[in-house]
Amino acid sequence: MALWVCLLFPSLSLDVFARALSPHDAAYPFAVGSDEHPPRIVAANAAARTAGIREGQLVSGALALTHDLVLRERNADAEMRALTQIATWTLAFTPMTCIVPPQAVLADVGGSLRLFGGLQRLLARLASGAPEMGYTSRLGVAPTPEAALLLARAAHAAPVREQADLPAVLEPLPLTLLDMPQATRSMLRDAGVTTFGQAVALPRDGAARRFGHDFVVCIDRALGRVPDPRAPFTPPPRFAGSLELPAPARDIEALGFGVQRLVRDLADWLQARSLGALRVTLTLTHEHALHTRDLPPTVAPFALGAPTRSTAHLFGVLRERLARVVLPAPVEAMTLESNAVTPLAGKNLGLLPGDGPDPVEAPLIDRLRARLGDEAIQRLALHAEHRPERATQIVRGHARLPPAPASLPATLRPLWLLAEPQPLGDIFARSPWILRDGPERIESGWWDDGDIRRDYFIADTADGKATAWIYRDGRHGLDGGDWFLHGIFA
Repeated sequence: MALWVCLLFPSLSLDVFARALSPHDAAYPFAVGSDEHPPRIVAANAAARTAGIREGQLVSGALALTHDLVLRERNADAEMRALTQIATWTLAFTPMTCIVPPQAVLADVGGSLRLFGGLQRLLARLASGAPEMGYTSRLGVAPTPEAALLLARAAHAAPVREQADLPAVLEPLPLTLLDMPQATRSMLRDAGVTTFGQAVALPRDGAARRFGHDFVVCIDRALGRVPDPRAPFTPPPRFAGSLELPAPARDIEALGFGVQRLVRDLADWLQARSLGALRVTLTLTHEHALHTRDLPPTVAPFALGAPTRSTAHLFGVLRERLARVVLPAPVEAMTLESNAVTPLAGKNLGLLPGDGPDPVEAPLIDRLRARLGDEAIQRLALHAEHRPERATQIVRGHARLPPAPASLPATLRPLWLLAEPQPLGDIFARSPWILRDGPERIESGWWDDGDIRRDYFIADTADGKATAWIYRDGRHGLDGGDWFLHGIFA
């Protein structure tokens, strides 16, 4: 049975900026103004409301109330990006999620209740998860998506699980909660129809002729009388999360809280698409002051040694990377992008105590790469070459690894090769070694003046304390060739 949860974000226009503020910074008055003329206050935080600033107030009047008010213009694009990110997060609880601009996300959780331990536990996770992302939310629960949206707008917290209970619950709600044209709203008010129950009591055909067919259909969808198809949300194919700061940040430490928000958004997107990140880029946009108008953004790319979607891992690496960044000017916005991702399966958890997820820490190689730079990290890669000393090569940074050989030698090889083969001289005459395996003949390099003709053996030293990889040089005939030590087995 369908059961819809509406997550409504009444202060979304404020939250898209304020979520970058740490709890300490939230004590400063902050408000968002409209782009109309003259501009008016759209939303204000608690500190601004304490100073007497209210929604709908002229911006000029708000600035007169407090001299330290931080004011930003409303950003509808940022609000839509926020709804997209929230919808991506809700996919961890249900496969059916849809966006209702400008302030809501709907999720059908009817098939997920047993998985999360019942409705109350699931609602608790949804209610706590939104503030953790930096958004203030209200929840509405009903068997139809339209009813869930109305209950969230009415701040009706009690879940409604049965369709038969909807008429009584929706009856006292004001019709202003419905999405309808202003002309229809005015006609209903002039006719004295102000509540949902009064609209339901109207003759259906007459209401459709006077107020429009869409109005009647909206009523029927809320009550579950007709289907209410919703387009399912699909996460974007690439992650690019942006965060505008309420006030320019002048040092790296001030960016930490906002960066952590973006990293969590990235982790939610990776989780929704079953991916792991390999390369990520953080772009810092600087303040558009007169003397920095042409200043390019600061770009901080970083690569990971293995794919991951752990928030702790990603933030730990990015924090190390930011420690090497010097800001040429204050930062007013940040963008975190996924440059390279790969499929990453989830981990099955056990049923016994102690079988929970392991604590995640950033691997040492990722921390070194972030702190010292990509060029400080070297990797050993296989190379298609028969000569043992040329069968591997050093790859620096996050350059693409060369293709591995189609096949590897079937014989046993030591991992530790000497930088240069060492002649054994007359060591065999003094203390003969025991040849255990061989010979393995390698003859190559005639085309590049690196000609070799060798017969390799695995041998134990005379005292039996080590196993070595030795060869006899056959360039002047195998009968009279010298013996060389080339590698040691662990």
